Amino acid sequence: MTELSRSSRTALVLGATGGVGGAIARALADHGWSVRAMVRDPARASVGWPAARLTPDFVSGDAMVREDVIRAARQGRPAEIIVHAVNPPGYRDWDKLVLPMIDNTIAAARAVDGARVVLPGTVYNYDPAVTPAISAATPQTAKTRKGRIRVALEQRLADAAPDVPSLILRAGDFLGPGARSSWVSQAMLTAGAPVRKITTMAKGVPHAYAYLPDLAEAFAQLLDSPDRLLPHECLQFEGLWDADGRTLVETIRGVVGRSVPERSFPWWLMRLAAPFGGFPREAIEIEPVWRHPMRLDNTRLVELLGAEPRTPLSLAIEQSLADIGCLPDATAAPSHTCALYLSSKSHHLKADPRSRTP
Repeated sequence: MTELSRSSRTALVLGATGGVGGAIARALADHGWSVRAMVRDPARASVGWPAARLTPDFVSGDAMVREDVIRAARQGRPAEIIVHAVNPPGYRDWDKLVLPMIDNTIAAARAVDGARVVLPGTVYNYDPAVTPAISAATPQTAKTRKGRIRVALEQRLADAAPDVPSLILRAGDFLGPGARSSWVSQAMLTAGAPVRKITTMAKGVPHAYAYLPDLAEAFAQLLDSPDRLLPHECLQFEGLWDADGRTLVETIRGVVGRSVPERSFPWWLMRLAAPFGGFPREAIEIEPVWRHPMRLDNTRLVELLGAEPRTPLSLAIEQSLADIGCLPDATAAPSHTCALYLSSKSHHLKADPRSRTP
């Protein structure tokens, strides 16, 4: 294992093998942090880490075991920040696992004299039907199971401040390198194959997307100036805003260089199958997010950074397609090929489309 060069700043990352957790770990390393990543299987995580990037110091542990998280935070130089980018395995048992995991992270932060907890936020905390824009002051009126749990999770962080400071950066649907469990890679396109069709989630409805390298860079820049952050800082990442609900599709067509037919996502099929549980039930919970536009107000973020990191959409889409093996000359090996229709394997797909995160 190639260990990162030691820095005076140490970050503990929970969820480094996931899309957003891995992106944040790499961005922090690029900004000079010494990155420690707690995973269940350090050897496997090390082998799976991108060859072109410096490898974190992988340590063994389980986010559900408080002693493991505390030990990882204390090991060697104590962590100054703890990135909480971990979800329950398979996104199951949210009601039993999500809050205990954040409680363990907060306990670990206390054990190292108040490390800042860093959380990738979601839009699930809000009722899409009545929330056209999201800022730190927007009431969190979640209507779904996961949404209510996310509200409670963030409240835990607010209650822990200022003894345990926190940073939440909320974003839309993920795309880009590493976002293998996103709606873009699992529903809109078929990973590992040329783009022959595009599945439209809700035609003509504006939608917010977050290109993972940009989001991770924003996290790293914010953590470069911690003195400017509030004890409980809750920010919004505007990302790639598809203002007419057509721009993403047309950009995909432009990148592949041809007119690609569209089809509508089979929400009707999800409704029929939802009573049986599994992916269809989870998908129906998320449907309002696609039916109603929710723009993220990044005013405070821009105030802190000067400008939000933003890759041109065409380049972001090109990199995203290459990563999931949808371009002829793509070198990135896709982790799976999947289309979100009912099948004998549909319940194995990650039900939360954000990893897509916490």
